[in-house]
Amino acid sequence: VFDYDWGLQDDFMGAAQIDLTLLELGKQHELCLQLRDTQNAEYLGEIYLDVTLIPQSREEREQSLQKTGKVTEIGRKYKCQVWSSVVTIVLIKLKNCTIPEGLCDPYVRFRLGGEKFKSKGSSRMPTPTWLEQFDLHLFDDQTQELEINVCAKERSREEIVASTIMDLSKLEREKTHKIKYKLNVGGSGGVSDDHGGDHHQNRDITSGGILYLLLTISGTSTIAMVSDLSNYEREITEQEHIRKKYAPRRTFCDLLDVGVLTVRVYKAQGLTSADLCGKSDPFCVLELVNARLQTHTEYKTLSPTWDKIFTFNVKDINSVLEVTVFDEDPDYKVEFLGKVAIPLLSINNGVQKWYSLKDKKLSARAKGNDPKILLEMRLIWNPIRAFIRTLNPKEEKYMQQDIKFKRQTLIRNVMRLKQLVLWAIDIGKYFEYWVEWESPMHTILVLIGFVVACQFFEPYMAPIALLLVFLKYYVAYSWGASKFIDEDDEQQIDEDDQQDDQQDDQDDEKAKEEKKSLKERVAAVQEVTQLVQNTIGDIASFGEKIKNLLNFSVPFLSYLAIVLLIAVTIVLYFIPIRYLIMGWGINKFTRKILRPHTIPNNELLDLLSRVPDNEEKIYYKELTTIDSVDGGDKLNKDSRRKQKL
Repeated sequence: VFDYDWGLQDDFMGAAQIDLTLLELGKQHELCLQLRDTQNAEYLGEIYLDVTLIPQSREEREQSLQKTGKVTEIGRKYKCQVWSSVVTIVLIKLKNCTIPEGLCDPYVRFRLGGEKFKSKGSSRMPTPTWLEQFDLHLFDDQTQELEINVCAKERSREEIVASTIMDLSKLEREKTHKIKYKLNVGGSGGVSDDHGGDHHQNRDITSGGILYLLLTISGTSTIAMVSDLSNYEREITEQEHIRKKYAPRRTFCDLLDVGVLTVRVYKAQGLTSADLCGKSDPFCVLELVNARLQTHTEYKTLSPTWDKIFTFNVKDINSVLEVTVFDEDPDYKVEFLGKVAIPLLSINNGVQKWYSLKDKKLSARAKGNDPKILLEMRLIWNPIRAFIRTLNPKEEKYMQQDIKFKRQTLIRNVMRLKQLVLWAIDIGKYFEYWVEWESPMHTILVLIGFVVACQFFEPYMAPIALLLVFLKYYVAYSWGASKFIDEDDEQQIDEDDQQDDQQDDQDDEKAKEEKKSLKERVAAVQEVTQLVQNTIGDIASFGEKIKNLLNFSVPFLSYLAIVLLIAVTIVLYFIPIRYLIMGWGINKFTRKILRPHTIPNNELLDLLSRVPDNEEKIYYKELTTIDSVDGGDKLNKDSRRKQKL
């Protein structure tokens, strides 16, 4: 600050400094600064300022970043996000696209602002399939047009087969869109998703095929959650509207819409440090089958607070919600911090609960000081729609990890199959016990029952026998004899996982020493052994699913099986079996004519596909937190008080 003198030298009246790293981008700050002498720090007064730190334009930012560093480093310095949203894209496949002769291995290029992504080449013709997932970032001052180019190559020559521009501003935020985008040769196309029609009209130019992808815009730093009682009462009104939508009397309005899941992500604690400074930059990702949403990033903390609320449309009540915490690294790379898998049928509505985070294999606790995440979930669903949906094919999850061959995995699958064989042998011992007359009284009773059953047997009695098996396991389930998982099995799998990690390290060291020709031979052998390993695992999984269906591991599915058996019993009692076989055959022969677009399925296999096997039960098992969290009981009390209100 100076005193202006006309024609003379201005007089110094004091100076002050502002630390710009303490200011939040785009927010007006009212500051009171003390003016002091620069030599002896004498107090000379105060100055009041309104300061707003405004981001540069895209061109200015690109120029400055070339001199000062990258965007993520600026975000770390300001402890806030420079980007406004994350665009998560799952590239699935391309249909009805004509590739010029001589070109092969088509790939797709994406460009959003200054960020680019190039997919791998696909040799699957005529329908190229990629199944790749990647993230792009939106900035407040940049265009929201996503450029898409489908390219193919021949040696050193590359050619753009089809291209288009997608306007992201027309897509709803915090929602996964399953998009079928019509590409055109040399122009823009039209986009449509499962929840609406075309977002803009197609131009009359040559068709370049249909691109299938999943697109989600999420990760905004806006806080959207209930903070006071007035908002909570308003939310109760909205929930009542949703409950009416999924009431039993409206069951047949939309059979594909099973329910709505609302998830509140409050905070996490005890995360491991992923950066050299001893901190992490965590963000949380929520996945429900193919729907994927995420929070914003909290910088330089091991106890992030997100306070975000997400909503998912539930298409299958047997789905599993996967919550994963990542650390954001420079260049938008991520590092795994912890994960938890929560079956929808195990959710306690309206209860704030700490979930311990597990490692990538979901078999042990994640690294850190008892890492955990605080969630509150509310699930509203229609049971009849869920019953019907369970008897239809399961939704395919596009992004799945390929199962590689591992010696311990093969041994574990063999042991799982061995347990099923021993279970069948135990049943066979009962039959041998009867026919060998080891107990004459029991043998006579069984023989009389066998003769009577053969004399009076009717087809409807077969499902009744299965109902008796369910009754036996239901009694054990009611008395608490059925456990979620055997501790011995869990300990064995933990030991196997540790051996898997050791084997991976050894394999990596050996791989560096092997020659390329030897690697090819090993790869060929592993392909065969991997097929054997996975086949044994599938057989063991199928047997475990049947066993878990009987022992009420998932009560909803066991009750559904009982209802179906009762229905089959009634049908067999009143309708001759020859008419049922005739109706089944006519349905199979006429399905292609009467319902050409339906997917052929087996209701029994669809039901079993929802039942978890023993390994999946381990993945879904909740770990107890080591230390009680201060205020956790208070949060649950507040939640119960709100429920009463």
